[in-house]
Amino acid sequence: MIAAFAQDIQDKDNKHYLSFLLLFSFLLFFTGVIFTTVLTQSAKTMLLSHDEAIASSLLSQGVSKQVVITALTQKECTAEGAALLARAGFTQTQENRFLFPLSQFQTHARTLTLLSSLLLSVLLLGGAGFFLYQRERLYEQACAVMESYRKGDYTPHLPQTEEGGIYRMFSAVDSLATMLQAQKETAQNSRYFLKNTISHISHQLKTPLAALSLYQEIMENEPDHPAVIEEFAAKTGLAIKRMEDLLLALLKITRLDAGSITFEKENCRLSALIGHALSELTTRAQKEGKTLLMEGSPDASLICDPAWTAEALANLVKNALDHTHKAGIIHIAWDVSPAAVRISITDNGDGIAPEDIPHIFKRFYRSRKSQDTQGAGLGLSLSKSIIEGQDGILSVRSVPGTETTFTLLFPL
Repeated sequence: MIAAFAQDIQDKDNKHYLSFLLLFSFLLFFTGVIFTTVLTQSAKTMLLSHDEAIASSLLSQGVSKQVVITALTQKECTAEGAALLARAGFTQTQENRFLFPLSQFQTHARTLTLLSSLLLSVLLLGGAGFFLYQRERLYEQACAVMESYRKGDYTPHLPQTEEGGIYRMFSAVDSLATMLQAQKETAQNSRYFLKNTISHISHQLKTPLAALSLYQEIMENEPDHPAVIEEFAAKTGLAIKRMEDLLLALLKITRLDAGSITFEKENCRLSALIGHALSELTTRAQKEGKTLLMEGSPDASLICDPAWTAEALANLVKNALDHTHKAGIIHIAWDVSPAAVRISITDNGDGIAPEDIPHIFKRFYRSRKSQDTQGAGLGLSLSKSIIEGQDGILSVRSVPGTETTFTLLFPL
């Protein structure tokens, strides 16, 4: 409780209001002191006036001055004196208005009490009203900001310039609004990404599906020509393989984005890792008249997930094969330094235009010069996701018409 009270005091408005109450308490105390002093002085004045009237009356009746002084200074009451006053009507049941000194004192005290109470009440109500007015303005401001949040506008911010419980609450609400804004933007980006992905998938599947339909029609119309059937059956298999590769790449990228893949790292020899990545590409390279060269220390190693890293390397080499001509050379080299393991894949193909460099790792991106090459534009994006998922860095450098180098860097 004490800790909560200490935190609430940090609120500027609460601090000012408590300071006002403290000042009001001191003012009330001093008003009481002054009130008592004034009433005492008033009672003294009235008693003296009453004594003067009694002395004057006795002197006018021939009573000696000594007897008058003795009577006025007498402190003890006698039964005879009390009986005499009672016969004259001066008793406890006598109404105050018939006792002139007391009536005068009572009127004076009531007036002073009323004025003091009125002044202090106005001061207290004014201070409390001002505090409530300030707090109500703060609440109205907060309600306006939160109404903007409800409508989806997260640009306004709740006041957080002061300390205290209410401002801590405002800070929490503002943090919640920031989180909701981030979620809203993420949802919008997800919808945009889903829309584009569906559009790209539809575009990528349109060609092989149209080809499959055409091949099927040709084979149905040529049932007596085995050579035609064989040719278009082979083309049908290629189209189906292209669709399978596309869907498999999309599945892998989706799993990486969702964080459902855990990289199982182990110490791998780079020569064996790269050899595994190239195992399914050597036949294609030979068939296309291209050369795959490997260069690096046979003892060099890398801590990584061998299956996924080989997948990323294979995609980069496939990209190099797609963009080199017959007799082209793809050079895969690796080296280990005290700071990092570096793997580079260099080809002497067409190169990449400078305007395409910032976009080549985007999904489904195809440059104007690569429209005639096979692939769906997912290989480089998948490789980048795999490398960065293992805390690596994938970069590219290209000289158009001369060479292109993809570099994988794994900090140690």
